[in-house]
Amino acid sequence: MNTQEPQTFWDHLDELRGTLIRMICAVVVFGIVAFLMKDELFSVVLAPRSSDFITYRLLGTEHFSIHLMNTGLTEQFMIHMRTALYAGLLVASPYILYELFRFVSPGLYDNERHYALWIVGAAYLMFLVGTLVNYFVVFPFTVRFLGTYQVSPDVANMLTLQSYIDTLLGMSLVMGVVFELPVVCALMGRMGLINGRLMATYRRHALVAILIVAAIITPTTDAFTLFVVTLPIYLLYEVSILIVRIITKRN
Repeated sequence: MNTQEPQTFWDHLDELRGTLIRMICAVVVFGIVAFLMKDELFSVVLAPRSSDFITYRLLGTEHFSIHLMNTGLTEQFMIHMRTALYAGLLVASPYILYELFRFVSPGLYDNERHYALWIVGAAYLMFLVGTLVNYFVVFPFTVRFLGTYQVSPDVANMLTLQSYIDTLLGMSLVMGVVFELPVVCALMGRMGLINGRLMATYRRHALVAILIVAAIITPTTDAFTLFVVTLPIYLLYEVSILIVRIITKRN
């Protein structure tokens, strides 16, 4: 255990308050920077709506462009603020994790601190990977299918900016959480709740569950898009089996 003088409840409360203030300040500062960089921010956010996006160009997708519209007087300004705040939170997240770990680490044993550092780092890394996979793979195919889908040529699509941003942020959050699967499995394997043999036995059941999750994440009837979403999640499951087997042998 960390050998420091015992602190009172009010000392811990003051330290927690200072930690929260520093984290909020970091998010606000980075959010303001993102707000001021409006053109750069929305050039990234709005890139998947046209065939000039890198994913479409690599696959040779035919030309298309989705036009977005605004329906509210304050909607664009509020979306600008919200998107900038999310960008600030994403950029400041390493510092936020550092502050949280710095707050809780004095109460941990050395081995607990070591595992906590690896778990937090791995969880953060996998969340970023899930967000990137969504931005470059899942979301573009979803936007292309749903944004260009028409029941009749007489019915034109009039998509709002609010709908576009909500879908992007929501799917990014979902994919980030889904990509925590190896970390969760590693923890359960460490606690002896699961093992590699059990996960391999229920591989088919897991595949069905993954297909259901993929169908929810990508609400399209496009089999190719469903495959694109399912494949990385299933690969994560296979990687999780290997990780759990390694951890079980070490235990």
